[in-house]
Amino acid sequence: MTARPPLTLRLAAPRGFCAGVDRAIQIVEESLSKWGAPVYVRHEIVHNRHVVERLEALGAIFVEELSECPDDRPVIFSAHGVPKSVPAEARTRNMIYVDATCPLVSKVHVEAERHHQNAREIILIGHAGHPEVIGTMGQLPGGAVTLIETVEDARAYQPKDPANLAFLTQTTLSVDDTAEIVAALQARFPGIATPHKEDICYATTNRQEAVKVLAPGAGLVLVIGAGTSSNSVRLVEVALRAGAARAELIASAEDIDWTWFDGVSVLGLTAGASAPEDLVQGVIDACRERFDVTMETVKTADETVTFKLPRVLAG
Repeated sequence: MTARPPLTLRLAAPRGFCAGVDRAIQIVEESLSKWGAPVYVRHEIVHNRHVVERLEALGAIFVEELSECPDDRPVIFSAHGVPKSVPAEARTRNMIYVDATCPLVSKVHVEAERHHQNAREIILIGHAGHPEVIGTMGQLPGGAVTLIETVEDARAYQPKDPANLAFLTQTTLSVDDTAEIVAALQARFPGIATPHKEDICYATTNRQEAVKVLAPGAGLVLVIGAGTSSNSVRLVEVALRAGAARAELIASAEDIDWTWFDGVSVLGLTAGASAPEDLVQGVIDACRERFDVTMETVKTADETVTFKLPRVLAG
């Protein structure tokens, strides 16, 4: 039997589930336990197919719109947040609904309201079509928020009143990309109102920091997460920018193309904020079958954040 080639596996810490994802999944589980199956969930509760399939097996039914839900069953709104029109419609239909919006996203919604009440023009830095962006823009009347996706957008933006502006950001963006856009806005509009604390969530920031440390010198970095997961896609970009020779997004060990490992002696491994830890273990096990693995943990932060469940479930 030929000896397995050596592989140093650098494991990012923190990685995987954040407090908002944990809470959202718990909300679905507790709702099923309180009201029985089926419970409807508007949009994927978090962007991860494995999580969604496990909850479907327990009795959750995932739909894209409220119109697909019956009036007499509970409905849960995803962690990404929803436009105000969605709970308004649920109330008119006398539906039981539970809002699983991440509290850090809700904070951005509150900021948007505050700026609007102060008659400021609002810029949202984010990605068009992402459910979080749709939800945040949907907190206010149409036209009240302008979406900016790139530094070029920031340079081209023409406000009605340059002296009365504010910006917000999607919580799952790349810290570095956002910093460039913010710098471009602040250079043009020095008086622009900024968030009290950066909107990008602690978990997104922490996962990106860990990848920046493990990527230099890695022949390959694998990021476990969904293609629809903004924070996971950003981790691939961060790894490449930080010096990884190659970085790939995979949903699970089954997606690994083992030819990626040709000539690789150092592998970086992390998981986006909506990817469960068993998928990480699956990749480690698959590597151990093929390589003589030496594990290294790259720890850059301790995470102790937890969020309470909504009152309707906390009893």
